[in-house]
Amino acid sequence: MPEISAIICTHNREKYLGAAIDSLLAQDFPDYEIIVVDNASSDRTREIVQARPSVKYIYEPITGLSVARNTGAKSATSQILAYLDDDAVASPNWLSVLYAAYQSNEKLAIAGGKVTLIWPEGILPPDWLSDDLAGNLGAYNLGDKIVYIDRPGLTPRGLNYSIRRKFLEEIGGFDINLGRVGKKLLSNEELLMTEQALNRGWQVAYLPEALVEHNVSPERVNPQWFLSRGWWQGISEYYREQLVGKAGVKQIGRGGERLMYGVYKSMKYFRHPDRRFENLVYSYGQIGYLSAVIMGLFSAARREK
Repeated sequence: MPEISAIICTHNREKYLGAAIDSLLAQDFPDYEIIVVDNASSDRTREIVQARPSVKYIYEPITGLSVARNTGAKSATSQILAYLDDDAVASPNWLSVLYAAYQSNEKLAIAGGKVTLIWPEGILPPDWLSDDLAGNLGAYNLGDKIVYIDRPGLTPRGLNYSIRRKFLEEIGGFDINLGRVGKKLLSNEELLMTEQALNRGWQVAYLPEALVEHNVSPERVNPQWFLSRGWWQGISEYYREQLVGKAGVKQIGRGGERLMYGVYKSMKYFRHPDRRFENLVYSYGQIGYLSAVIMGLFSAARREK
């Protein structure tokens, strides 16, 4: 059996998919398998994968990133699962760094590395994009030393993500209530995984040498995309709180406080385009969160009648 399984879950990303697969084929690690989970694509995904005979192709008709990740895990044969996004490019030593970390630490459940951005030709980072907000595009940098994550908010990015099978099976796989589904930008699935790992005594690590580059899609260099992303982030946070037993009327208070904080910070940094927009996106996310909370409370009230 291979020592590590590299998995790409993809949905209609023929523009970037070939480069992502080729970066895995170029790894310096001696013993691994590559699996591509085609999550109901309607483009040339199958053709691109099958042009590389050593890559295992799996079709998953039910859309959803978490569904696809679980399908990949079931098809994999190794104990370490490394997930790379379909629009990312892994450094040649990516798998070597990840594997070494798990071999040296039996309590390591999750590990991910640094992520830098590849900007589209002719497009530069806009003046309204802060360093923190660039995280929505996948950027992730906790420095040049290994960091053991002690709070979920610092969890590794899903585009450069690995997990120990034993832990994944212990928690029942990726939660299909979280994670992107088509154009619904649900998230927080990795954050939930880190929270569960820490609560169960496992460790989560940032490995700077496990470097991945992430392509920035031109359509995302748009304020409206970030606002939509913030909205779905708020909804994702509502779902995550439900899953960990924090749902209820108190969510209205938490969301209201965060909304007021975001509005205040937007006004405070009015003369700074990046900080102003960052807090505007945060505020918009709290509106999405509150809308989900209110709908959830109404649904619960109807069920009690």
